[in-house]
Amino acid sequence: MSVDVHISSSRIEFCFVSNVEESLSERVLAFSFAKCCLNRGLSSTTYTRQILYGEDRILLVQPDDTDELKILHLNVPVSYSSQNWPVLHVVASDDGMYLAVAGSRGLVLYDLRNKRWRFFGDVTQEQKIQCKGLLWLGKIVIICNYVESSNTYELLFFPRYHLDHSSLLYRKPLLGRPIVMDVFQDYILVTYSPFDVHIFHVMISGELSPTSSPVLQLSTVRELSIMSPKSPPVSMRLIPEPTDEGVLKRDTNESSNLSSQQPSRCLILRVNGELSVLDMDDGHEQALTNSVELFWVVGSQEEEKSNLIKEVSWLDYGHQGMQVWYPSHGANPFRQEDFLQLDPELEFDREVYPLGLLPNVGAVVGVSQRTSFSTAEFPCFEPSPKAQTILHCLLRHLLQRDKHEEALRLANLSAEKPHFSHCLEWLLFTVFEADISRPSAIKNQLPQKGESPKKSLLEKTCDLLRNFSEYMDVVVSVARKTDGRHWADLFSAAGRSTEMFEECFQRRWYRTAACYILVIAKLEGPAVSQYCALRLLQATLDESLYELAGELVRFLLRSGRDFENANTDSEKLSPRFMGYLLFRSPYKRQSSDLKSNSMKELSPHINSVMNILESHASYLMSGKELSKLVAFVKGTQFDLVEYLQRERQGSARLENFASALELIGEKLQMDTLQSRLDAEFLLAHMCSVKFKEWIVVLATLLRRAEVLVDLFRHDLRLWKAYSITLQSHDVFSEYLDLLSALEEELSSVSDRTLQSNGPVS
Repeated sequence: MSVDVHISSSRIEFCFVSNVEESLSERVLAFSFAKCCLNRGLSSTTYTRQILYGEDRILLVQPDDTDELKILHLNVPVSYSSQNWPVLHVVASDDGMYLAVAGSRGLVLYDLRNKRWRFFGDVTQEQKIQCKGLLWLGKIVIICNYVESSNTYELLFFPRYHLDHSSLLYRKPLLGRPIVMDVFQDYILVTYSPFDVHIFHVMISGELSPTSSPVLQLSTVRELSIMSPKSPPVSMRLIPEPTDEGVLKRDTNESSNLSSQQPSRCLILRVNGELSVLDMDDGHEQALTNSVELFWVVGSQEEEKSNLIKEVSWLDYGHQGMQVWYPSHGANPFRQEDFLQLDPELEFDREVYPLGLLPNVGAVVGVSQRTSFSTAEFPCFEPSPKAQTILHCLLRHLLQRDKHEEALRLANLSAEKPHFSHCLEWLLFTVFEADISRPSAIKNQLPQKGESPKKSLLEKTCDLLRNFSEYMDVVVSVARKTDGRHWADLFSAAGRSTEMFEECFQRRWYRTAACYILVIAKLEGPAVSQYCALRLLQATLDESLYELAGELVRFLLRSGRDFENANTDSEKLSPRFMGYLLFRSPYKRQSSDLKSNSMKELSPHINSVMNILESHASYLMSGKELSKLVAFVKGTQFDLVEYLQRERQGSARLENFASALELIGEKLQMDTLQSRLDAEFLLAHMCSVKFKEWIVVLATLLRRAEVLVDLFRHDLRLWKAYSITLQSHDVFSEYLDLLSALEEELSSVSDRTLQSNGPVS
């Protein structure tokens, strides 16, 4: 078998040529790859839709109900693809609601909102169009058409509501074969080889609708012919002026000031990866960076109200990863040092290739491949979308420039977006990492006389984050991801750890409060952390958060032993503080002398934990909250057997069998599987301590006849009392069948006993 690999800028194919059997002719298996709609050449792109395409389908990247990115396969109608295979160009409109799709001939449009395709009604018209590029201008689709008969190129302007030559708005012959095209607001850029740039302005009179007759006028507003020894461009994008905040209104009769709105600069990406900016007023070209593969100009598209990345001029992707270019004003806006920032944390996973931007969520969308075994013949690769936020980079950029209000406004816009908490955590983590990496001489530098001390970026970041409820979670999450030696620096800016714990405690954010315990132990000492942990343990037990309570118990027992080892002299501890630690149980035991010697020998710290646990066990046992008792024992590893041995005559005592059977039956609800499992758990523990009263009740609820028979055959008085009780209460009629089975089993057991013992003389 031989393998041929064909690679071009738009597609990759593997062709396997197989001649396994001489009697068979050679077979060729071609595996088609999904192609990216790159922002280069003669087709534009949009940020509202991220698109890949195959030879017969469109792959749309969009979030599902859980805000996770999924790929939707949209099949091109067979009536079009069968005649015009394969798909060569796909472009989404600015609002993302329409797709323009072109194959070898013709064009089709897809309405994503109404899920409808629009075709040319006349097939002969469709076959006269050989699309080389696509642009969207508002509600107008622009086709770069190659006229084969005359070997010329032209621009065709069609309204999206009707594909027919009768609705053609304008036909613009081109001077030659264009190499790059772009649209910005009402301006069209067309570049010819070697480097001739033409800028056209579009004016529309009348409403763009089937019921009116709009008129489109196209005028040339700029022509440049640039002599340059550099490699040819593969992509050009018109960029707005740094001070330009307005956009032209489309589809209206209103005139606009062309000189103020016309773009005078554009970005150029050349074949060799060089990215530069061209001043079209004087023809000067300034190099920015190199080894760039893709770039995205944020301000060149129709901006939405929820655009979260308008604080960015553009981004590029190359061998250095993602680079962010921020707006900069002044006489030399492209030469200021802070115009470009390389953010290492923006770097994608090596297996993720960036597709574009989602301004409304402040994220970069990429795609990776995963192996799928959905086909029976052989495994294949499927594209899998990934998203990476850049919100933290934007917020850090604004804070570095003391734009606190802008940063807060941007964060508020993003607060309802997915992964907002993760963005805040990432922001604080990167700022903190940079802060602790600075040389101590710079960090400890004192302000000059007369100067007010400036806040560090870490302090500014904490001030911003305090405006959001995620603040407590974010700070402690960052602490847990960094070396404990630097926690003092973090909490000097974020706030005192005990105060943050107290706020979480008062708001009943117990899981977050528990995360602060280790920080308090490091910064405030083990005694303070023990006190906080004991308070939190009691609160979590009251809220039935038994898994969290179990973690606190393990911390308290471990740190209590360590604390005792470090402080062998108990007199060093303040008696008043020890009073805080020694929590007393509100349940008085009737047989305190039954407490084991091991409990008496426990240290005060461990004894405090045991007191809290026993107090809660007594509370649950007294109220017969048995499901909670099981969850409590499993979560905290509480020694239920030892507790039952001590509390046989205390909180665990059953005063009356009939009332106990009725009450526990109501509490456990034996018709559910979990309740039955809980009852089995308790029964096993009761059997281990031979607690007859509980064994009888639980075995009856579970209908465990073998357990009851084993108990009653050694205690016939108990059996008679049990039988009379079940027969004398109507509420226990459901157990009469169990009673009959027990009576029969006990009779057979009695007969077998007599036979084995022989006749009585």
